[in-house]
Amino acid sequence: MSSETATSTDILVVGGGLGGVAAALAALRRGRSVLLTEESDWIGGQLTSQGVPPDEHAWIERFGCTRTYRELRENIRAYYRTWYPLTDEARAARDLNPGQGRVSRLCHEPRIGAAVLDAMVAPWVAAGRLRILYRHRPVAASVDGERVRSVVVEGPDGVRTGVGARYVLDATELGDLLPLTGAEHVTGFESRHDTGEPSAPDEAQPDNMQAFSWVFAVDHRAGEDHTIDRPAGYAAWRSYQPPKWPNPLISLRAPDPRTLEPFERAFIPNGDSGPVVADQSKDPGDRELWAFRRIVARSVFRRGFARSDVTVVNWPMIDYLPGPLIGVSDEERDKHLAGARELSMSMLYWLQTEAPRPDGGTGWPGLRLRGDVMGTADGLAMAPYIRESRRIVARRQVVEQDLSLAVRGTRGAERYPDSVGVGMYRIDLHPSTGGDTYIDVASCPFQIPLGALVPVRLRNLLPAAKNIGTTHITNGSYRLHPVEWNVGEVAGALAAHCLDGGLEPQQVYEDGARLAAFQDELAADGVELAWPEIKGY
Repeated sequence: MSSETATSTDILVVGGGLGGVAAALAALRRGRSVLLTEESDWIGGQLTSQGVPPDEHAWIERFGCTRTYRELRENIRAYYRTWYPLTDEARAARDLNPGQGRVSRLCHEPRIGAAVLDAMVAPWVAAGRLRILYRHRPVAASVDGERVRSVVVEGPDGVRTGVGARYVLDATELGDLLPLTGAEHVTGFESRHDTGEPSAPDEAQPDNMQAFSWVFAVDHRAGEDHTIDRPAGYAAWRSYQPPKWPNPLISLRAPDPRTLEPFERAFIPNGDSGPVVADQSKDPGDRELWAFRRIVARSVFRRGFARSDVTVVNWPMIDYLPGPLIGVSDEERDKHLAGARELSMSMLYWLQTEAPRPDGGTGWPGLRLRGDVMGTADGLAMAPYIRESRRIVARRQVVEQDLSLAVRGTRGAERYPDSVGVGMYRIDLHPSTGGDTYIDVASCPFQIPLGALVPVRLRNLLPAAKNIGTTHITNGSYRLHPVEWNVGEVAGALAAHCLDGGLEPQQVYEDGARLAAFQDELAADGVELAWPEIKGY
């Protein structure tokens, strides 16, 4: 039987992913008390509990993110320089990339990201200004007219805590507070009729959402056998072929996301780990999968320290397509979560037993799960990698024609007068539960409009993650690590700003002078509001 307690805070942040952490820190820096809840054992979301190295643009080392996001990145590097036996060359490298992965200029272990984020929030916890409830999920909310009064979160022991707050920020991975509070929101595909987007379907498809994935990490011990037990559903997954897919999902052959032409990827455990400068604008990096999301590279450390590289398996072959996690019963949701875990383990089993090797043999039995770097006993990440959330109906909707390179051309992305940040990533949509394959659209460096964070009705609820007013399509650009952090940071700053000035978000958005004052505050705090001129783009 569950019991219930009650507490209160200035700002409640529900969800401890990158957006949630950034929101909490922004509010704390402005003198507010914050209660942060997180469903897993780690804060950090896609960077940590979901096990995904940061997807970033090519200019990230110089500009194109907030000052605090850059501090996070440099703190991760400092952790390696302080505690790891790096080579002299690696230690001296300003752009140290511990994994030498090709997906990012900062591929690192999820547990290191979690340790660094813990260190960044620790002073506020010690001061009594921040309270974190781990392994808590939202289950109910109390709403009075246009204001959220409290949210009930439930812990692993069934105890429920009602949290009263003056501002409530939804930083959950799936936008879970939106239905609980009655906030106007959408899911899945909008229609071309509603948005005017070239890539949208003729009719809305609210149940059609991007695949999610349950990633895992492995190393390779040549001459050893770490083959896992054959998953119960292996035979079914081994023959499963998604719609519009050229072959069974479990293989090394999959469509190129940009051209949709199928091609065979290479997989060479402990292959060349020489210097890598990741730049997805020139090379997606996924032709050879071992180095693609490698998070430990032996070459970065002193000889003999690491017996093997470690790589993260977050590939098209583990995208779970049979159904979404949103808009289904708890039973259906649990079935899909279990199915995603089994798909991932089936992929690993295939790699260990059937995958073709360059020498003509089959299988890599030396592949070994590395749950220690994921913080789990079973080797999988703590939580599934979520690409798409519920999205608020906002004062401003970001649509494809705002940032598509094909539409905008040399004009660049739409310049929003209410910009509160910047980002850059292709419109990158993975295959979806409705049977669609990739949608991949080149984009321009874009801005984040404040209006996309302001709900059309509720006065004290703000989105702080992937649940802002994008569309299904533009979410493909706005869902990545630095943008989520920027969104969360602005949401936390906005809540504190409104409390300080006796304002509401709608007033800041609608009044030019108030908007300018808030933008000045953000700029002083290191939030970039516009892109510099980029030669050669």
